[in-house]
Amino acid sequence: MDINKALRAAIDTGKVHVGVKQSCKAADSETAKLIIVASNCPEESANHLKESKAPVHSFSGNNATLGAACGKPFPVSAVAILDSGKSDVLSLKAD
Repeated sequence: MDINKALRAAIDTGKVHVGVKQSCKAADSETAKLIIVASNCPEESANHLKESKAPVHSFSGNNATLGAACGKPFPVSAVAILDSGKSDVLSLKAD
């Protein structure tokens, strides 16, 4: 699966929270179905997200690459998928 295409499809057709703060809120409220974390996500935030009940996938690229994959002109350290829409992004394996 091309994670970049799957992520864009989820953003365009589903419900996605972009950023560490929003992802942590989704994790804490247990509304996230999958959390994607950039390789250089701040350690404290990454650990908080990994303690959630939602599966966490480690994105191989850094936050600039994850931001670009999301179609954002800024770095993104974490993404919470609430509804995948027409994307198969939820089939990603958690780490």
